[in-house]
Amino acid sequence: MKFTFLLAAALAAFTVQAQAQTAATASRAAADKIATKKGPLTVQPITHGSVVLSWGGKTIYVDPYGGPAGFAGLAPADVVLITDIHPDHLDPKTLAGLSVGKALMIVPPAVAEKLPAEYKGHVRVLRNGQKLDTLGMSVTAIPMYNLPEAPDAMHTKGRGNGYVLNLGGKNVYLSGDTEDIPEMRALKNIDVAFVCMNLPYTMDVNQAAQAVLAFKPGIVYPYHYRGQNGLSDVAAFKKTVNAANKNIDVRLRNWYPTAQ
Repeated sequence: MKFTFLLAAALAAFTVQAQAQTAATASRAAADKIATKKGPLTVQPITHGSVVLSWGGKTIYVDPYGGPAGFAGLAPADVVLITDIHPDHLDPKTLAGLSVGKALMIVPPAVAEKLPAEYKGHVRVLRNGQKLDTLGMSVTAIPMYNLPEAPDAMHTKGRGNGYVLNLGGKNVYLSGDTEDIPEMRALKNIDVAFVCMNLPYTMDVNQAAQAVLAFKPGIVYPYHYRGQNGLSDVAAFKKTVNAANKNIDVRLRNWYPTAQ
Protein backbone atom coordinates (compact mmCIF):
# COMPACT_ATOMS: atom_id res chain seq x y z
CA MET A 1 0.00 0.00 0.00
CA LYS A 2 2.80 2.37 0.96
CA PHE A 3 4.66 1.56 -2.27
CA THR A 4 1.50 2.22 -4.32
CA PHE A 5 1.05 5.59 -2.62
CA LEU A 6 4.68 6.58 -3.25
CA LEU A 7 4.44 5.47 -6.88
CA ALA A 8 1.26 7.49 -7.37
CA ALA A 9 2.87 10.56 -5.78
CA ALA A 10 5.94 10.20 -7.98
CA LEU A 11 3.82 9.87 -11.11
CA ALA A 12 1.77 12.91 -10.14
CA ALA A 13 4.91 14.97 -9.57
CA PHE A 14 6.32 13.83 -12.91
CA THR A 15 3.06 14.73 -14.67
CA VAL A 16 3.03 18.22 -13.16
CA GLN A 17 6.65 18.77 -14.14
CA ALA A 18 6.03 17.51 -17.69
CA GLN A 19 2.98 19.75 -18.04
CA ALA A 20 5.00 22.77 -16.85
CA GLN A 21 7.77 22.02 -19.35
CA THR A 22 5.26 21.55 -22.17
CA ALA A 23 3.58 24.86 -21.35
CA ALA A 24 6.93 26.67 -21.24
CA THR A 25 7.97 25.20 -24.57
CA ALA A 26 4.63 26.04 -26.21
CA SER A 27 4.75 29.68 -25.06
CA ARG A 28 8.40 30.22 -26.00
CA ALA A 29 9.02 32.53 -28.94
CA ALA A 30 9.89 30.74 -32.18
CA ALA A 31 13.57 30.40 -32.98
CA ASP A 32 15.21 32.41 -35.76
CA LYS A 33 17.89 31.08 -38.10
CA ILE A 34 20.60 33.39 -39.41
CA ALA A 35 22.99 32.22 -42.14
CA THR A 36 26.74 32.21 -41.46
CA LYS A 37 29.70 31.04 -43.52
CA LYS A 38 29.77 27.84 -41.46
CA GLY A 39 26.11 26.91 -41.17
CA PRO A 40 23.07 28.48 -39.56
CA LEU A 41 23.05 30.34 -36.27
CA THR A 42 19.86 29.59 -34.33
CA VAL A 43 18.57 32.26 -31.96
CA GLN A 44 16.15 31.01 -29.33
CA PRO A 45 14.68 33.67 -27.02
CA ILE A 46 14.02 32.36 -23.51
CA THR A 47 13.07 35.18 -21.13
CA HIS A 48 14.34 38.63 -20.09
CA GLY A 49 18.13 38.55 -20.75
CA SER A 50 18.27 34.81 -21.46
CA VAL A 51 18.87 33.49 -24.94
CA VAL A 52 20.17 30.23 -26.36
CA LEU A 53 22.40 30.34 -29.43
CA SER A 54 23.15 27.21 -31.44
CA TRP A 55 25.87 27.14 -34.07
CA GLY A 56 28.39 24.65 -35.45
CA GLY A 57 27.04 21.82 -33.34
CA LYS A 58 27.54 23.85 -30.16
CA THR A 59 24.93 25.30 -27.83
CA ILE A 60 25.49 28.55 -25.92
CA TYR A 61 23.32 29.54 -22.97
CA VAL A 62 23.40 33.27 -22.18
CA ASP A 63 22.41 34.30 -18.64
CA PRO A 64 20.21 31.25 -17.97
CA TYR A 65 17.40 32.49 -15.72
CA GLY A 66 13.76 31.97 -14.85
CA GLY A 67 13.77 28.24 -14.13
CA PRO A 68 14.84 25.15 -16.09
CA ALA A 69 11.39 24.64 -17.64
CA GLY A 70 12.08 27.52 -20.01
CA PHE A 71 14.94 25.51 -21.54
CA ALA A 72 12.98 22.28 -21.95
CA GLY A 73 13.74 20.42 -25.17
CA LEU A 74 16.91 22.37 -25.93
CA ALA A 75 20.32 20.76 -26.25
CA PRO A 76 22.55 20.82 -23.17
CA ALA A 77 24.93 23.77 -23.00
CA ASP A 78 28.48 23.53 -24.31
CA VAL A 79 29.15 27.12 -23.23
CA VAL A 80 27.44 29.29 -20.61
CA LEU A 81 27.98 33.05 -20.75
CA ILE A 82 27.10 35.06 -17.64
CA THR A 83 27.23 38.83 -17.74
CA ASP A 84 26.71 39.99 -14.14
CA ILE A 85 26.16 39.06 -10.49
CA HIS A 86 22.51 40.13 -10.30
CA PRO A 87 20.01 37.25 -9.90
CA ASP A 88 18.45 37.75 -13.33
CA HIS A 89 21.86 36.88 -14.81
CA LEU A 90 23.55 34.65 -12.25
CA ASP A 91 20.70 32.36 -11.21
CA PRO A 92 22.02 29.33 -9.26
CA LYS A 93 18.56 27.73 -9.01
CA THR A 94 18.16 27.69 -12.79
CA LEU A 95 21.73 26.48 -13.30
CA ALA A 96 21.11 23.63 -10.86
CA GLY A 97 18.19 22.38 -12.97
CA LEU A 98 20.03 22.46 -16.30
CA SER A 99 22.61 20.18 -17.92
CA VAL A 100 25.53 22.57 -17.54
CA GLY A 101 27.86 20.45 -15.41
CA LYS A 102 30.36 19.95 -18.23
CA ALA A 103 29.85 23.29 -19.96
CA LEU A 104 32.57 25.90 -20.22
CA MET A 105 31.45 28.90 -18.18
CA ILE A 106 32.74 32.26 -19.39
CA VAL A 107 32.22 34.90 -16.74
CA PRO A 108 33.62 38.15 -15.31
CA PRO A 109 35.66 37.94 -12.08
CA ALA A 110 32.78 39.12 -9.87
CA VAL A 111 30.61 36.25 -11.13
CA ALA A 112 33.40 33.69 -10.71
CA GLU A 113 33.60 34.62 -7.03
CA LYS A 114 29.90 33.88 -6.51
CA LEU A 115 29.46 30.74 -8.58
CA PRO A 116 28.63 27.57 -6.63
CA ALA A 117 31.67 25.39 -5.99
CA GLU A 118 30.62 22.61 -8.38
CA TYR A 119 31.15 24.88 -11.39
CA LYS A 120 34.56 26.25 -10.44
CA GLY A 121 36.49 23.69 -12.47
CA HIS A 122 34.74 24.74 -15.69
CA VAL A 123 35.18 28.50 -15.41
CA ARG A 124 37.15 30.77 -17.68
CA VAL A 125 37.34 34.33 -16.37
CA LEU A 126 37.35 37.22 -18.84
CA ARG A 127 37.82 40.84 -17.86
CA ASN A 128 36.65 43.76 -20.01
CA GLY A 129 38.74 43.81 -23.19
CA GLN A 130 39.95 40.19 -22.95
CA LYS A 131 39.30 37.63 -25.68
CA LEU A 132 39.00 33.85 -25.72
CA ASP A 133 39.15 31.56 -28.75
CA THR A 134 37.44 28.25 -28.04
CA LEU A 135 35.32 25.58 -29.73
CA GLY A 136 35.67 27.26 -33.12
CA MET A 137 34.35 30.61 -31.92
CA SER A 138 35.77 33.73 -30.31
CA VAL A 139 34.40 35.56 -27.28
CA THR A 140 35.42 39.13 -26.42
CA ALA A 141 34.38 40.77 -23.15
CA ILE A 142 32.98 44.29 -23.59
CA PRO A 143 32.31 46.85 -20.81
CA MET A 144 28.76 47.28 -19.52
CA TYR A 145 27.88 49.93 -16.96
CA ASN A 146 25.59 52.78 -15.92
CA LEU A 147 26.04 56.45 -16.69
CA PRO A 148 27.12 58.64 -15.07
CA GLU A 149 29.80 56.41 -13.59
CA ALA A 150 29.55 56.26 -9.81
CA PRO A 151 30.70 53.86 -7.07
CA ASP A 152 27.08 53.25 -6.02
CA ALA A 153 25.72 52.67 -9.53
CA MET A 154 23.71 49.49 -10.05
CA HIS A 155 26.27 48.42 -12.65
CA THR A 156 29.79 49.74 -12.16
CA LYS A 157 32.38 49.72 -14.93
CA GLY A 158 34.50 46.60 -14.93
CA ARG A 159 32.22 44.41 -12.82
CA GLY A 160 30.18 42.83 -15.59
CA ASN A 161 30.71 41.86 -19.21
CA GLY A 162 28.86 42.40 -22.41
CA TYR A 163 30.14 40.00 -25.05
CA VAL A 164 30.92 39.98 -28.76
CA LEU A 165 30.93 36.47 -30.24
CA ASN A 166 32.30 35.61 -33.64
CA LEU A 167 30.37 32.62 -34.98
CA GLY A 168 31.12 31.56 -38.53
CA GLY A 169 32.12 35.07 -39.53
CA LYS A 170 29.09 36.72 -37.88
CA ASN A 171 29.69 39.13 -34.99
CA VAL A 172 27.03 38.82 -32.29
CA TYR A 173 26.83 41.46 -29.54
CA LEU A 174 25.18 40.80 -26.18
CA SER A 175 24.85 44.06 -24.30
CA GLY A 176 24.31 42.80 -20.77
CA ASP A 177 23.08 45.53 -18.38
CA THR A 178 24.35 48.82 -19.70
CA GLU A 179 23.53 52.31 -20.85
CA ASP A 180 24.53 53.81 -24.19
CA ILE A 181 28.20 53.87 -23.26
CA PRO A 182 30.97 54.96 -25.63
CA GLU A 183 32.22 51.39 -25.94
CA MET A 184 28.85 50.31 -27.32
CA ARG A 185 28.57 53.22 -29.73
CA ALA A 186 32.08 52.47 -31.02
CA LEU A 187 31.35 48.86 -31.98
CA LYS A 188 32.08 47.97 -35.61
CA ASN A 189 30.80 45.28 -37.96
CA ILE A 190 28.14 43.88 -35.63
CA ASP A 191 25.81 41.55 -37.53
CA VAL A 192 23.43 40.67 -34.69
CA ALA A 193 22.86 42.65 -31.49
CA PHE A 194 20.86 42.01 -28.33
CA VAL A 195 20.25 45.36 -26.63
CA CYS A 196 18.69 46.01 -23.21
CA MET A 197 16.24 48.82 -22.40
CA ASN A 198 14.68 48.82 -18.94
CA LEU A 199 14.68 51.75 -16.55
CA PRO A 200 15.99 52.30 -13.94
CA TYR A 201 18.46 49.45 -14.33
CA THR A 202 19.84 50.16 -17.80
CA MET A 203 18.66 52.74 -20.35
CA ASP A 204 15.45 54.01 -21.84
CA VAL A 205 14.10 53.25 -25.31
CA ASN A 206 15.48 56.42 -26.89
CA GLN A 207 18.98 55.88 -25.47
CA ALA A 208 18.96 52.33 -26.82
CA ALA A 209 17.77 53.53 -30.23
CA GLN A 210 20.44 56.21 -30.47
CA ALA A 211 23.16 53.74 -29.50
CA VAL A 212 21.97 51.27 -32.14
CA LEU A 213 21.91 54.01 -34.76
CA ALA A 214 25.52 54.79 -33.84
CA PHE A 215 26.95 51.27 -34.27
CA LYS A 216 24.49 50.09 -36.97
CA PRO A 217 24.06 46.33 -36.43
CA GLY A 218 22.53 44.37 -39.28
CA ILE A 219 19.93 42.80 -36.97
CA VAL A 220 18.92 43.96 -33.50
CA TYR A 221 16.77 42.24 -30.92
CA PRO A 222 15.44 44.34 -28.05
CA TYR A 223 15.73 42.10 -24.98
CA HIS A 224 15.91 42.62 -21.22
CA TYR A 225 13.10 45.17 -21.51
CA ARG A 226 11.17 44.66 -18.26
CA GLY A 227 11.67 47.52 -15.78
CA GLN A 228 10.04 48.82 -12.62
CA ASN A 229 7.05 50.12 -14.59
CA GLY A 230 6.47 47.02 -16.69
CA LEU A 231 7.63 46.30 -20.22
CA SER A 232 9.38 48.97 -22.27
CA ASP A 233 7.82 50.13 -25.54
CA VAL A 234 9.87 48.08 -27.98
CA ALA A 235 7.56 49.07 -30.84
CA ALA A 236 8.62 52.69 -30.25
CA PHE A 237 12.24 51.53 -30.30
CA LYS A 238 11.72 49.91 -33.70
CA LYS A 239 9.94 52.98 -35.05
CA THR A 240 12.71 55.32 -33.89
CA VAL A 241 15.48 53.15 -35.32
CA ASN A 242 13.84 52.55 -38.68
CA ALA A 243 12.78 56.18 -39.11
CA ALA A 244 16.49 57.02 -39.17
CA ASN A 245 17.89 53.84 -40.73
CA LYS A 246 15.64 51.43 -42.63
CA ASN A 247 18.52 49.02 -43.20
CA ILE A 248 18.65 47.88 -39.57
CA ASP A 249 16.44 44.82 -39.15
CA VAL A 250 14.70 45.32 -35.79
CA ARG A 251 13.26 41.98 -34.68
CA LEU A 252 10.61 42.13 -31.97
CA ARG A 253 10.18 38.83 -30.17
CA ASN A 254 8.23 37.93 -27.04
CA TRP A 255 10.81 37.58 -24.26
CA TYR A 256 8.11 37.39 -21.56
CA PRO A 257 5.83 34.52 -22.61
CA THR A 258 4.72 33.80 -19.04
CA ALA A 259 4.60 35.90 -15.89
CA GLN A 260 7.84 35.70 -13.93
